[in-house]
Amino acid sequence: MKLIPTQEAAGHVLCHDMTQIIPGQYKGPRFRKGHVVREEDIPILLSMGKERLYVWELAPGMVHEDDAAQRLRALCQNGGMEPSAVREGKIELTAAMDGLFLVDSPRLNAVNALEDVMIATRHGGTAVRKGDKLAGMRVIPLVIPEETLRRAEAAAGPGPLLELLPWKLKTAAVIATGSEVAKGLIQDSFTPVVEKKLAEFGIKTVERRLPGDGVEAVANAVLDVRKSRPDLILCTGGMSVDPDDNTPGAIRRSGAQIVSYGAPVLPGAMFLLGYFGDGTPVCGLPGCVMYAGRTIFDLVLPKIAAGVPVTRADIIRLGEGGLCLGCDPCTYPNCGFGK
Repeated sequence: MKLIPTQEAAGHVLCHDMTQIIPGQYKGPRFRKGHVVREEDIPILLSMGKERLYVWELAPGMVHEDDAAQRLRALCQNGGMEPSAVREGKIELTAAMDGLFLVDSPRLNAVNALEDVMIATRHGGTAVRKGDKLAGMRVIPLVIPEETLRRAEAAAGPGPLLELLPWKLKTAAVIATGSEVAKGLIQDSFTPVVEKKLAEFGIKTVERRLPGDGVEAVANAVLDVRKSRPDLILCTGGMSVDPDDNTPGAIRRSGAQIVSYGAPVLPGAMFLLGYFGDGTPVCGLPGCVMYAGRTIFDLVLPKIAAGVPVTRADIIRLGEGGLCLGCDPCTYPNCGFGK
């Protein structure tokens, strides 16, 4: 930082805001900290009484904060994201479409471990809507050594740190188990809840079955709906450990490979996830999905809808943050559930 005559300030970086006062009209910052002085700015600065300025000198090997922010943005941005203009050395990325937001956490941490650079994001693995804020990035000082940015780029490695994937699945089949439903003794109130959740991701229910109870009956229903090749198969109810709750066994008998039966999430501990050989996911949904506001199904559905395979390790990681606090009113997804 140095003090120089205003007439010599072109090309230098302001160290603080410059306030302009026009009596009866305006009072506020005319030039912000970090602004690179242009020739046309000098008469304005002089009219504001600024005969001398404190500036950063852009010495060789130093990068202005605005240009540095663009370098950090380039490490993050992927398709489906829109950058803001640089404002006071900061750039933000927003979603240009609905989809699944993913963060490469180890590489992001490697970049943020460096001094004087920062990238902040929303939680990865979550659903976002068009216009949602995804990330913001900037450097800490007004000017930063080129070498620091090169180290950040090396730490990030190839490919963007962030991804936004569109919803891929389009159709679903719902199999509502239970003899009381099949016989019409009670109304199927589970399927409408599931269909509403699916619709949030653009998934349409094209097949419905009411097979009653029993491993054979439910397994046959799964095999039957597979003939129409839905993108997703959901079995509702019959997921507890009671002797007459046969949905897990039926899903196994239908030929699916089980990823996990049980999850460290409340509500939703009895959730089942499997995949058929062609990649079609099948879920067994416990009763809590019908009556609880948000459950395990809400946590895994975004990845499923985007066509991203959910692994057992993914299910295990849900344990921390997997306890819904039952807030009234519910603010999900703007809460800690699943994060």
